[in-house]
Amino acid sequence: MATKKRRSAEVRREPLPAAERRKAIAHLRACDPVMARVIEKVGPCRMEIDRSSTLFAALSRSILYQQISGSAAAAIHERMIALCGGHEPHPEDVLAHSTDELRGIGLSRQKAAYMHSLAEHVHAGLSLASVRRVDDEEAIRRLTAVKGVGRWTAEILLMFRLGRLDLLPVADYGIQKAMKEAYGMRSLPKPRRMRRVAEPWRPYRTVACWYLWRFIDGEAAV
Repeated sequence: MATKKRRSAEVRREPLPAAERRKAIAHLRACDPVMARVIEKVGPCRMEIDRSSTLFAALSRSILYQQISGSAAAAIHERMIALCGGHEPHPEDVLAHSTDELRGIGLSRQKAAYMHSLAEHVHAGLSLASVRRVDDEEAIRRLTAVKGVGRWTAEILLMFRLGRLDLLPVADYGIQKAMKEAYGMRSLPKPRRMRRVAEPWRPYRTVACWYLWRFIDGEAAV
């Protein structure tokens, strides 16, 4: 009996176009001396856009990984693949299985409902292409209509799947911590202060955030 081979999506990441990268860095250096020092410490921008997965694959993965360890989420993902016949799940696969069946592979009742909500929205026409045609706020509105997809998840998808260059995820702890360290703040900044600090970075706030993440990950000091 022939064994089915699991089909895994090829990871395909593309660097930010060189011309756009140069414009972004020149703008950030010129508009904010603190950001200029962050850029100097971190070095060249190596921000990449992930072109390898569908909207459904990207969001279903984010739902699976919410509030559990990476190893536990990976194990559930493997069981999800097995449940779907050995391939990455499609919306139709999820809709073909009941909440109890999804719970049987390790999903909580809530996450099973989230997966069904995502599958229904994608089946009804939500796609990367449809999100790409609208502005950031409308894209976030459409994505967060899916149960289990919050604003942060939508913002990260827009930044690193669609290459939107002017987003600021104010709920991200890494950005909060990096701002506190880089700008010498006494405590983690609130959203209003973060937006005020980041206003000069427009239209390249995404690139600035990439630098702040690298800055705090590498524990560089400005």
